[in-house]
Amino acid sequence: MADTLLIIEDERLLGAELERHYAGQGWDVVLAASAAEAREALEEEGRSPLVVLSDMNLPDGNGLDLMEASRRAGASSEWVFLTGYGSVPDSVRALRLGACDYLEKPCDHDRLDVVISSAARSARAHRRLSEQADARRRRFPPDAFLGRSDAAAQVRRLLSKLATVPFSSLIITGETGTGKGLVARILHHSGERAAEPLVEVNCAALPASLLESELFGHEAGAFTGAKGRRRGLFEQASGGTLFLDEIGEMDIELQAKLLSAIEDRQVRRLGGEKAIPVDVQIVAATNQDLSARVAEGAFRDDLFHRLSAFRVALPALRERKEDLEDLVPAFVAEFNATAGRRVSEVSEDVWKALRAHAWPGNIRELRNVVERCVLFADDEHFPAEWLQLEPPRSADLESLVDGDRVIIPLDGSVALADMDRLVIQTALARNDDNVTATARVLGTTRETLRYRIQKYGLGKDGESG
Repeated sequence: MADTLLIIEDERLLGAELERHYAGQGWDVVLAASAAEAREALEEEGRSPLVVLSDMNLPDGNGLDLMEASRRAGASSEWVFLTGYGSVPDSVRALRLGACDYLEKPCDHDRLDVVISSAARSARAHRRLSEQADARRRRFPPDAFLGRSDAAAQVRRLLSKLATVPFSSLIITGETGTGKGLVARILHHSGERAAEPLVEVNCAALPASLLESELFGHEAGAFTGAKGRRRGLFEQASGGTLFLDEIGEMDIELQAKLLSAIEDRQVRRLGGEKAIPVDVQIVAATNQDLSARVAEGAFRDDLFHRLSAFRVALPALRERKEDLEDLVPAFVAEFNATAGRRVSEVSEDVWKALRAHAWPGNIRELRNVVERCVLFADDEHFPAEWLQLEPPRSADLESLVDGDRVIIPLDGSVALADMDRLVIQTALARNDDNVTATARVLGTTRETLRYRIQKYGLGKDGESG
């Protein structure tokens, strides 16, 4: 289907000449001789011009007013203006509104062809980006956080509210594999910045010196090996969202520079002399207890409170196992589509095994299990033999307690999380559930201990200390 070129020209002979010329080049040309006719063409259902070639002054209006109204309506057309009475104010307004070019009559066809071709390329690129943004918005609505549990519903309600709030920074907390990356994408693609970039970085994957360069960029010669200027992730994400995963692993000295960038909305490249303004929405994520990290002096208190203005806490999968009934079919459908399988039957034995498992790796572990089973399936039945779920290990942990000692086997029979839980549970029991006394015995802080008590569901309702 040919692209549409709307020509708005009140001089009949010139309009007919332009229509004939561009129709001969394969354009679907629509000719309007007035502002009223142009409005009808712009508002016509199902026809959105790729390029608009418009006279500036029309008998019943002004081309710039038409462009401004079109922009407000959300149209993505590129505009090129022709005028016989060029003025500086008009040209400035045209460029401010985003016009592709501003030409004075008479303009030869060769030059006009170049301008129209350039405008068409720009319009196609913008439309592709817009279509991609719409596709991501459809893929990552708040409902993409699946689950029928009250905990999942509460997360969706919070995400729906946050999508309408222009927050500057936010933190997502939860164990590894609970879906923090998914939530970050939902927050970006369902919010006002969906058409702008989402830039992601894992703070635990880079050493402090390299992470600083990644975030803030550098000038040539800023350090050994810096051969050229590099825009940092803050600059790359400007207008959109910067997702800082594993924020708890960031070096404390770098945290001060991060806080300054968030507060001042500007960054300075390594080796640079001037501050660069940035408009970035910060989404941070961690699987650590940051309040405990603050108490230990490993995380800045001011940065913690700046990020915690809005907080999304994600529940562990073991706390919402009823959500398996939504998650498993979704993952099965995903891997059926990617691998060309046709799995559709999940037996009751499989469901029992899935519900009995503790899911220490949370949703990431579940997704990996479903992927393996679907890829190895021979027919429509979900193969139980490929679940390969480790049996529960905590049944005989009490036998590891010997008076005031806890015996820790290193033969792989007890998971690290179970060891941690058993030590804390035993120490609490020896200290009558006094958190302060137990923290002293274990050589940790009350905040860290309280986090683990809550994580493992230990202690009594009326904790003392």
